[in-house]
Amino acid sequence: MFVDTHITEAPDRVTQRPSPESILKKVTDSERAKLRVYLGAAAGVGKTFQMLDDAHQLKEQGIDVVIGVIETHGRDETRKMIKDLESIPLKQVEYRGTIFEEMDLEEVIERRPTVAVVDELAHTNIQGSRNSKRFEDVLELLDNGISVITAVNIQHIESLNDVVLKTTGVKVRETIPDSFFKRADEVIDVDVSVDTLRTRLRQGKIYSVEKIERALNNFFRKGNLAALRELALRQVAYHQAAQDHEYREREGLAPFVVPEKIMVCLASRGSGKKLLRTAARIAGRMATDDWFAVYVETPDESDRRISPEAYESLVENVKLAELLGARVVRLKGKSVANELLKFARENEITHVIFGQSARSRWEIIVKGSIINRFLAEVNDIAVHVIPVEKESRSA
Repeated sequence: MFVDTHITEAPDRVTQRPSPESILKKVTDSERAKLRVYLGAAAGVGKTFQMLDDAHQLKEQGIDVVIGVIETHGRDETRKMIKDLESIPLKQVEYRGTIFEEMDLEEVIERRPTVAVVDELAHTNIQGSRNSKRFEDVLELLDNGISVITAVNIQHIESLNDVVLKTTGVKVRETIPDSFFKRADEVIDVDVSVDTLRTRLRQGKIYSVEKIERALNNFFRKGNLAALRELALRQVAYHQAAQDHEYREREGLAPFVVPEKIMVCLASRGSGKKLLRTAARIAGRMATDDWFAVYVETPDESDRRISPEAYESLVENVKLAELLGARVVRLKGKSVANELLKFARENEITHVIFGQSARSRWEIIVKGSIINRFLAEVNDIAVHVIPVEKESRSA
């Protein structure tokens, strides 16, 4: 059990009695294992240090805390912070003749502490481990009734992958689905100023000496760090807004904002990753879980007629959509525009997201534009047109 650091103002008025379902959910939530995530803009802000400090406070309150895994990265300050906290020995995993160390998930579950400390949330487990990703280990601990405190940097959130690449020029390979954060009870921003972080880097407190100059001139440039700090602050604000919305709904209070519903339109060919990540970010800002990834299958794109390349691309888009928390919908019809308009109206969609058309002006004149249909026929839906890769085809 965590110390409650979140303070919610008393509601102004109750508009309706809570439903039996919301009461049951409230009771269930109070009994389930808790998840606290320490979020930072970059390595070196002090996430692990803060996490261990809070772990000691929990122990002083008589709460059973153990360390599942801590990555010290050779930092003496972090190593000293472990002090007398109990640590579960790491598991030795052999892969291609080399021994690697991973968190011993089975042993932590067997030990059954009240709280487990699990560092480096975005870590990819070595092949042969029980789960492929560490965040999956965390979910399994929670399912076994063990609360978890963990840490991660903002660049590892899946929906921000494109933004981070554009901002920093770095393609982050290890990502965590946004849906993971919906399970979090607390998301805490661990922050220091850009100058302080760069000073820590120069002092050798983040990376080894041979990596310092390169880091200062690349990922740790002032502009990059300022942008990442803003992303981290926004992510915490989005999480808070989502919690407040859930609280009002559970307590039967008037909604703070009008519920928003988002639809992202996927084409049969090309990557929809940028569209899906944009939709996930918009959904996060609006604190809504109501967003759909919609694909219209025309007779020319049936299972028997679609090309292998288009089918493979579609499968990848569907997997990412589900990972990001979208509800994937496949419609069938001769007219893509008619099916999308019908779905948007029937489901009270408020925002629709298209990829910028790769067709020529002449093709648009002859065949018509789905985007123009939406703009002409629907006045109460915001239409977002996102530039996409040249090879992808969209509405």
